[in-house]
Amino acid sequence: MQPVPYHHVAVATGTRHVHVAGQIARDADGRPLAPGDLTEQVAHALRNTAAGLRSAGAGFGDVVRLTFYVTGWTPEEIGPFMAGVEQVTAELGLPSPLPPASLIGVSHLFEPDVLVEVEATAVLP
Repeated sequence: MQPVPYHHVAVATGTRHVHVAGQIARDADGRPLAPGDLTEQVAHALRNTAAGLRSAGAGFGDVVRLTFYVTGWTPEEIGPFMAGVEQVTAELGLPSPLPPASLIGVSHLFEPDVLVEVEATAVLP
């Protein structure tokens, strides 16, 4: 199996599940952030995911599954995508490697400026 920047399997022991709906690059007032910039949108979407996790008493250390939806995905986008992840790794306490993750290419998301959306599932004791 080729090395990847995430775990292939997570085993969670807990009773409280936290599901964070798709987070995008928007500020607290809903204004778009980083139009046209995949790297920055990944970073902002992960920051918003962290805020959602915190609101439920969780953090990235509790996450057992991440799903990324990226518009117009091509393999050449992996560099800018991973740069966005790396940009906030220390800031948000992202584990390395990441929890099990999927990156799904889509033709578009709900608004034309949105390049990436992140969903997270966490399990707490």
